[in-house]
Order: sequence, then structure tokens, then C-alpha cells
Amino acid sequence: MSFDKTCPYNDLPDLPPQVFIETTAVLKMAIRANKAMAELRISGHLVPNQTVLIQALGLSEAKMSSEIENIVTTNDELYRAFADENMAMDAQTKEVLLYKDALWHGYDALVTKKRQLTTPLFIELVQILKNSTQGVRKFPGTKLVNSFNEVMYTPPEGEEIIRKKLFSLEKFIHMESSLDPLIQMALVHYQFEAIHPFPDGNGRAGRILNILFLIEKGLLDLPILYLSRYIISNKTAYYNGLRNITESHAWEPWILYILEGLEQTAIATRKQIVQIHQLIQETAIKVRAKLPRIYSKDLIEVLFRSPYCKIKSLEEAGIVKRQTASGYLHQLEDIGVLRSLKSGRDTYYINDVFLKILTVD
Repeated sequence: MSFDKTCPYNDLPDLPPQVFIETTAVLKMAIRANKAMAELRISGHLVPNQTVLIQALGLSEAKMSSEIENIVTTNDELYRAFADENMAMDAQTKEVLLYKDALWHGYDALVTKKRQLTTPLFIELVQILKNSTQGVRKFPGTKLVNSFNEVMYTPPEGEEIIRKKLFSLEKFIHMESSLDPLIQMALVHYQFEAIHPFPDGNGRAGRILNILFLIEKGLLDLPILYLSRYIISNKTAYYNGLRNITESHAWEPWILYILEGLEQTAIATRKQIVQIHQLIQETAIKVRAKLPRIYSKDLIEVLFRSPYCKIKSLEEAGIVKRQTASGYLHQLEDIGVLRSLKSGRDTYYINDVFLKILTVD
């Protein structure tokens, strides 16, 4: 019986696929991706205060992942809002910051609270993303359409069916398997998107699930690898890959797509981390040499939590009081470490080189 994209896909098969997926091409690509991932994992420890990496790269990912869903904000809006979350901001910037909060919540759940990837955690992620109390879809009528309003896919329907499929996905995530975890991640990502368990936020939740899966499997220690930029650059192939599995069980192209994305992204992220590490060292040397009276490791760390900071950034970090903080930032601007930007009554201090590293195409 042929697949009907206008009818709920309640017959969505459970994982693993009932077709051969560990082809020669897939295994070769998996070796390359694993090598790049291992090198990235090591590089993540170059920066002693790893919160710097998690904050900076996580915020960049929040922007990219939201952009896939046509939630677009500027770097200026985003980093100003992150430096001062009490500022008035547009709806798009608020949504991007909620993505950042959901990512942090998931990471903390796995690493600090030792939880596993399960349906309750999926629900928590999407509730943070959407700032709502929404849960698993209960009502019929969900259909995914293209820009011409043509139905491209109708996900499973009915809360009981959706929860059963999510439970089956949980079992696959945690089962002992001979599958390479990176291949397994490609399967999990498709399955989550095909179940489409929530009224909204599925794409962003699925991309958070990718990074949490890699952490749960021990392939990364930090949430520093994100596929969103790769997906944006290869968006047509992403959606074609999902559709071709659904319509013709074409798993190999999809798995190769994800593995190549992991390899490319791991290489690019490792390069970013090395550049950040070098910049932190260069900045520390410069400040210590030119401003020895204000230099401290804590001060340097504050300058790399986000490309934008304010006087209160130094206050909240417990470095100095407000008046002294203002003097510190002016001195850092004088030696070329920061650039001030006046916005209304507020003044932001921008680490331009850091910003360039984070926003490279």
C-alpha cells in the first residue's frame, strides 16, 4: 500500500529500520565523523572555564536553530538581550533566548541531575521553548505544508498513539545496540521529527535532542556541536531526506547527510574553539601587560561569556562595584579590547573579534 501524505501516518514503523543501513558508504562516513567528533571533544577542554564555550556557542546555536523555523533576530538584538534580559525586545529575540534556556535545561538534566532522554524531558524542553504548558498533541488536524500550502506530511494522530511511539523511541535510544551511536542519532532525529509529538516547537526540540543524545552517549562532554548552520546551508537536502525515508524508506542518503553534517560541523566548531582559546590568551596577555591593576582571570572570563557586556556584567560576577566597573570597561576600550555602543540610556561594550569568530559563515 503506497504512502498517503494526506492521512495520519499512524503506521510509522518503530526503530530500528527493517532494512539494511550499515552500507559500506555509511560505515566509511561514520569513521570520518567519529574522528572529527573525537578531536572536537578534546578541543573542548582547551578553554579552562567551559561555561564560556557553552554560553557563547549555545547562544549562536539558538539563533541558527530558530532561523530554520523563520524566527529571525539580529546578532545585535540577541547579544544585547543576553547581556540585559530585562531590556525590551521583540518576539523573535525572546524566542531565541527561550531556545537557549531549553538547551541549558536539557544539559543540566542529563549532566547534573543524571536524568535520561525520555518523554517527560522532551515535554519540558518544548514547554520552555514555547513558554507554555503544552504537552503531547491531543487533537487531530496537524498537517505539514510547503510554501504553496500543499500538504507534504501528516504525522501520527491521537495522544495514545503518539505516546506509544515516543515510548518506543525511548527504548531505542537506551537499548544496547551494535549500531554506531552517530548512525543511531540520525535514526532518532528522523523518528522524532516523523512523530512530530507537539503542536509546535518540534524542529527546535529535535535539534536540542541531537546534542543531548551525543552527550548521553558519551561522545561529547559539553553541548558544543550543533547542526543548525549545516542544515540552513543544506536545507533542501534536509527536508528531502526526511521525506524520502517516509515515502520510500531511503535511509542511506539521510544517514550520509547527517554524518557528513556531523563531520563538517565538528571540524568547523573545533576551529572556532581554537580561535576562541587563542583570543582569550591574547586578551589576557594584553590586559595583564597594559592594565595590570585591573587584570584578573575572572575579568577575562566575563569578557568571553558573550560578545556584549555591560557594567552590570562585572557587578554580577562579583568583580567590582558599579562605578569601578565603568572605569574598567572604559580602560578596556582604550586599549582596543572592547568597543562601546550607546543604545538609548544603555551602553554596551562589544568584543568585536570574539563576535566575528562566533558569527562566521
